[in-house]
Amino acid sequence: MGEDGLIPGTEGLAAEAAAEAAAVRKKAGGKQQAGVPEAAAELPVARIAVDVPLPHLDRVFDYLVPARLDAQAVPGCRVRVRFHGKLLDGFLLERVPGSEHEGRLLFLERVVSPEPVLGPEIAALAREVADRYAGTFADVVRLAVPPRHARAEKRRPAEPAPRPAPPADPGPWAAYPAGPSYLAALAEGRSPRAVWTALPGPEWPAALARAARATAASGRGALIIVADGRQAARVAAALTAELSTEQTAPSDAPSSAGPSLSAAPPPDAGAEKPSAPPAPPGVPADSAEAPAAVPAWPGELSSADAAAAPGESAESARSGEQGPPESIEGPDGASASPGADAVAAPKGARAGAGEGFVVLRAEDGPERRYGEWLRVERGEARIVVGTRAAMFAPVRDLGLVVLWDDGDDVHAEPHAPYPHAREVLVLRAHRAGAGALFGGITRTADTTRLVETGWAHPLTAARETIRAAMPRVRPAGDDAELARDEAARTARLPALAFRAARAALAEGPVLVQVPRRGYLPALACAQCREPARCPACAGPLALGSAGGAPACRWCGAIAAAWRCPECGGTRVRAVVVGAGRTAEELGRAFPGVTVRTSGRDAILTEVSGKPELVVATPGAEPVAEGGYAAALLLDGWAMLGRPDLRVAEEALRRWLNAAALVRPHGAVVLAADGGIPAVQAAVRWDPVTFAERELDERRELHFPPVARMASLTGPPAAIRDLIEHARLPEDAELLGPVPHAEGRERALLRVPRTGSTDLARALKEAQSIRSARRAPDPVRVELDPLELL
Repeated sequence: MGEDGLIPGTEGLAAEAAAEAAAVRKKAGGKQQAGVPEAAAELPVARIAVDVPLPHLDRVFDYLVPARLDAQAVPGCRVRVRFHGKLLDGFLLERVPGSEHEGRLLFLERVVSPEPVLGPEIAALAREVADRYAGTFADVVRLAVPPRHARAEKRRPAEPAPRPAPPADPGPWAAYPAGPSYLAALAEGRSPRAVWTALPGPEWPAALARAARATAASGRGALIIVADGRQAARVAAALTAELSTEQTAPSDAPSSAGPSLSAAPPPDAGAEKPSAPPAPPGVPADSAEAPAAVPAWPGELSSADAAAAPGESAESARSGEQGPPESIEGPDGASASPGADAVAAPKGARAGAGEGFVVLRAEDGPERRYGEWLRVERGEARIVVGTRAAMFAPVRDLGLVVLWDDGDDVHAEPHAPYPHAREVLVLRAHRAGAGALFGGITRTADTTRLVETGWAHPLTAARETIRAAMPRVRPAGDDAELARDEAARTARLPALAFRAARAALAEGPVLVQVPRRGYLPALACAQCREPARCPACAGPLALGSAGGAPACRWCGAIAAAWRCPECGGTRVRAVVVGAGRTAEELGRAFPGVTVRTSGRDAILTEVSGKPELVVATPGAEPVAEGGYAAALLLDGWAMLGRPDLRVAEEALRRWLNAAALVRPHGAVVLAADGGIPAVQAAVRWDPVTFAERELDERRELHFPPVARMASLTGPPAAIRDLIEHARLPEDAELLGPVPHAEGRERALLRVPRTGSTDLARALKEAQSIRSARRAPDPVRVELDPLELL
């Protein structure tokens, strides 16, 4: 260090920066004039992401920082700028000495808040998500950063929560052969990645809480994303219990437990020197040139892998020519106490609700949610539990991302650019060098592909353990069995289901899953079976109660004098029976038994262990104290009859999620044909094999996740215009357009996974051209939409 405090060899840099700043101030207006603000002396140029959703303006703009705002205009803060004559919101991304813009620069109008709410990590993630989904940075940031609430910002920052002690035992993870070593890897500061097929039962929140505790014990943060507020509350309760229990690891404990994983080959096995694990499917690791040590946990992120520049890669060749790495399953380990490298919390340190973790849910209200989000941004909490919007939470030193039940469609964002939480968390784990855990009772084809490519490894229980924990699932066949029992016919139950419910009610509650909510959500003419539609808008008619009149599900108009336009009939019949009507029928079939319903209008969180019937729609099943004695999964044909690519996968997910709430060896009756593969998988409780078969079938058909598809929806002329301006990859395949709804059409574009980046770029460029030309009709662009058919 020289006498002037500068590093030798850098003496000229300060002078160059000062000269550049002087040039910028001169560009701002030369000599200081009355009424013209003076630019900041240092780093006078601010690069602003203006809140403009137009694709052709999706870039940063340079503005001058007035000297009076020098201290407040910090990177990440909210600002107001003049843009095309209007005052618009924006985020200050960085401050630099100069600008490449040759014209005159405008000044920032004001700093809305000096709170740095958009850090460089989340800004880079937002840019990558926007590019991946052919969207704009402004749209992604709108999803990532919640609206400001001034009162929440006034709260003084608190001290960060102390580190919890590492778990002394694996707890629920002991039931999985590789579970203890996965937990130990997290506690030791490493980054294991796994696809977890959870055992049936209510233990999964406790398992997630222990994994989060192990991560926090290493001084890193954990992000847990679940489907809804009820699941978030269950995980929060488990975290409260976990973090309020003092646990210290014995000093002489082994560094890990369970099977030895250090010998498992990385996905590039056979190379002369160890290499970093592969990037997530569709993300290259070509920038990771330095060799990395083989991690103790297969699929663990190395520092070289974390530094790789995300994008699309040609990994499909790897997944097609090389099978998955060797299995990580082995004999159960005794315990999993972290070794000396794990960081322990100070003795007596505790963390409870509102201290060691925060919960981000939309139902908490804007002020509370923004206040909790600020606690995360300020580093006060290491663990975040939340629903889909929390996938962008600014967790510091991120060490673990968790997504529970990734097959649930609520994880797909309904707003542009329509990202999926699974893809965002894969990108976050890759960028931050964090561990990953994608768990669920079942497994999707998407996470199965992560296992197949070697990016993650399976985390499953032994077959004997599964058999001991699972209920007994039996298919009930078709409606011909209804003729065997008068009471069963009254309750619309197959005889097997009726007998199982009657026997189980002597021991505890019985769950009845009905695919449709409402009373009679679909009606048809009783004579000719023509669907009953609204005379005003042609929407479907439904019946809300036994004594009500048919009403339109679209416009709400009452059709008391409905007449069939085909045959003139005036009577209607039920096409689909909802949860309300089912509860009414069960009440007549089981007199004296309490019947409760759980659905969109009123969702039950939990029920007692006393005998009663609980009728619920998929996803609204409450947890029963001690587990359900039995479960009836009705109308399997309705689950499997939808025209959807993921219909079988979704049906199995809904069935097993409900069946997992039943006690071990309890009766589960599934009203569906036993010859259907999804039903067979439910009977065997084998979602892994089913997911592998589903992935193979999609590979043959070139459907996601093996290929990447884009959906274009809009007026016919607008779709043709966009396709004409898009420089699509040579191997792109156009399917359609076909009529969609309300005079619109829909076209599908399909490319191999290696062409994902090119497809997204081409669609973004075409959207930018149409935006710059002010094309009147917009086109909705979705990449890998949930609904393809």
